[in-house]
Amino acid sequence: MTYAAPLDDMRFVLNRLAGLPEIATLPGFEDADPELVEAILIEAGRFAGEVLAPLNSTGDRQGCRWFDGKVATPDGFPAAYQQFIEGGWHSMPASTDIGGQGMPALVSSAVAEMWKSANLAFSLCQMLTMGAVEALVNHASDTLKQRFLPKMVAGEWTGTMNLTEPQAGSDLSAVRTRAEPDGDHYRLSGSKIFITWGEHDVAENVIHLVLARLPDAPEGTRGISLFVAPKFLVNPDGSLGARNDLVCASIEHKLGIHGSPTAVMSYGDKEGAVAYLVGEPNRGLEYMFTMMNHARLNVGLEGVAVSEAAYQHAVAYARGRVQGKPIGGAERDPIIYHPDVRRMLMDMRARTEAMRALAYCTAACMDRARHHPDPAVRAPNQGRVELLTPVVKGWCTESSILIASTGIQVHGGMGYVEETGAAQYLRDARITTIYEGTTGIQANDLLGRKLVRDKGLNAGALIRDMTEELDALALTNDADLSAIASVFKAALGAFEEATAWLLTRYDSDPREAVAGAVPYLKLTGIVVGGWHMAHAARIARDLLSAGEENTAFLHAKIATARFYAEHVLPEAAAARDEITTGAGSTLALEETSF
Repeated sequence: MTYAAPLDDMRFVLNRLAGLPEIATLPGFEDADPELVEAILIEAGRFAGEVLAPLNSTGDRQGCRWFDGKVATPDGFPAAYQQFIEGGWHSMPASTDIGGQGMPALVSSAVAEMWKSANLAFSLCQMLTMGAVEALVNHASDTLKQRFLPKMVAGEWTGTMNLTEPQAGSDLSAVRTRAEPDGDHYRLSGSKIFITWGEHDVAENVIHLVLARLPDAPEGTRGISLFVAPKFLVNPDGSLGARNDLVCASIEHKLGIHGSPTAVMSYGDKEGAVAYLVGEPNRGLEYMFTMMNHARLNVGLEGVAVSEAAYQHAVAYARGRVQGKPIGGAERDPIIYHPDVRRMLMDMRARTEAMRALAYCTAACMDRARHHPDPAVRAPNQGRVELLTPVVKGWCTESSILIASTGIQVHGGMGYVEETGAAQYLRDARITTIYEGTTGIQANDLLGRKLVRDKGLNAGALIRDMTEELDALALTNDADLSAIASVFKAALGAFEEATAWLLTRYDSDPREAVAGAVPYLKLTGIVVGGWHMAHAARIARDLLSAGEENTAFLHAKIATARFYAEHVLPEAAAARDEITTGAGSTLALEETSF
């Protein structure tokens, strides 16, 4: 498998859409100057293409091997991981006060996309570790931070999050793992499942963040606390001590991401696993959401990344495969000249570029929400992050399944043969809609916790921003932009209608409103993606008028945006109708009729 980072599009979205030049002026981001960011993007693209991408199919074929509580990762993974941390890539997203490089979330998101495109299974290790770092930074005591953070940030130790259990699934109120007080620490006992990179051979220690209950904890989610339990105990001088009483009981045999070990973890088979309370008792789920929200944005990036990789794979195949004479073409022209193949490739490309714009612009809002000195700027950006996080996670991952499946279709029968590699992208993408909360969970969050709770305040601000873009398009005298504006106006109207309907309906019949939650999440993604594509087309036209170089890229951006408008944005009306007229039929059958 080969991968080349789409640097032209990444630069365009970073600088022209997401506002990196402005983000770089915020307190704490002074080092993110254009020259450094450019060097980071180029070198990250090289590392992704030359080191990680060649291991992607190796990891898929070999998978991870479990034996006697230990896990061996695929050939090449340990050496690549050492190169990864020696190059400083692991620490790039972390702040400088804990040993990181302090890059904006916007920049680290672009770099993370490269890791995920080149080798999704490999990238999950850093993602989980940085999520654990985020949780400890925000909620742990200074003692725990000093003990664990330096080596976690450096990548010498990795991190996990241990949430669910065999009987619990997504219902964390059913968690049964126990934590018994024992002096200055606790003893854990219980079992956790689906622990990504819970055991491996690429780093010397694994730091587990574990949800568990204290003996006097109340029932339900109010009685869950968060603990940190290292694989090897840490001595006062920072060296590794005895092995803790925790073990990887097995690893899962999965549809995809075979190079990423998914562990069943057993705690306290003997005397109990030594663990330390993070923060206050019974606030574990609240603390863990710090890590989960970090992970949800990153999983959305996985949808972007797998889509990009599947698109590149399909384009490469279509350029080389000769089969049949294309309509209007020559006898030996490759299949990329077949109109329907071009349609499929354009669909893959347009959806991927819209998803990238959505993910990066949401990351930029996160940077403003955390670092802007003006509270009047921070607040609306935080609201935008909260509103769009479930959309980034849910819509981008759902779209990646469609895009990867289209990639197989471009290959024809050869796409169904594992040796071509096209099928791996579909198998890898399939988990992304499930972990860190299924699409249904993301949609319920979008509707209940985001749209309804603030009575549409943040959704209204989003609609106003999109309307401003529509007004700007109306001022242009350009055939492509006028065509985009016409379709975008209808799609935005569909989004407004669905939003108003759900706000009203939730009060009178919440079940019917929730039945439309997933279509609403997809509708939001389609329309917000269309907004960014329309904005991109307008910027590209302005740059061409100003004599900007790289004209081929700019013309392609306009063509891709118009394709998105004419082929993807019409899906908004169908989603609106599914919400406003079809939600009731979802509930029509009695349970016994299924």
